[in-house]
Amino acid sequence: MPRYALKIEYDGTPFAGWQRQSQGQVSVQGAVEAALVKLEPGQHTIAAAGRTDAGVHATGQVATCDLARDWDAFRLSEALNFHLKPAPVSILRAVRVADDFHARFSAVERRYTFRLVQRRAPVTHDRGRVWQVLNPLDADAMREGAAFLTGLHDFTTFRSSMCQAASPVKTLDEIRLETLDYPGGQEIRFHLRARSFLHNQVRSIVGTLERVGAGSWAPETVRQALEARDRAACGPVCPPQGLYLTGVGYPDDPFAA
Repeated sequence: MPRYALKIEYDGTPFAGWQRQSQGQVSVQGAVEAALVKLEPGQHTIAAAGRTDAGVHATGQVATCDLARDWDAFRLSEALNFHLKPAPVSILRAVRVADDFHARFSAVERRYTFRLVQRRAPVTHDRGRVWQVLNPLDADAMREGAAFLTGLHDFTTFRSSMCQAASPVKTLDEIRLETLDYPGGQEIRFHLRARSFLHNQVRSIVGTLERVGAGSWAPETVRQALEARDRAACGPVCPPQGLYLTGVGYPDDPFAA
């Protein structure tokens, strides 16, 4: 059966997350699989590089699917986009890949961005797409705190109690803060890169760093929280709506051509 890789963009607001839900709740995976049924009747199960939570968005999710028909890749993406309407899900590209390519297991890197907006007035156009806080934040203090988190660490403190990963030890390759002008305030974007992440790791890190930016924590407290290896030492877990899966890296990028 021909195998295809799909690069997928979606607004996670109306979904209960990426993964198909047994209770019948709407999921991104379910929406794409339902579109595939319109093209080829029967059961379809697609695999994704990352199982994003409810309310989390993506600009560069990757999934693989096996189809009976040898589709032209462009026609496949066009047909899927037609049948995905009006769901806020878009197939940016479809490409034919080798039979041993797997969206999840072939990946060597995941990239996430978290958008935080600081301003007093409620956000309008970005509502549901950013985390808004009202009081000013010290981005340099947050950068100082973030520096303790890069490298190989036991991230138990920043791991959900429901995390199913075999080990809390992960390597965080990069965490970079970008400040941008925003009408009436400021936007801070957190860019994180790693081979893989623990459940709620990014949101736990951002929520903790926000406490540093607000002046409630000293930057050094982030190091102490990490070394505690205790979930109770973590700062508040921030809400999901500012989080985006922005890219997935592979030894040979199937979308490079």
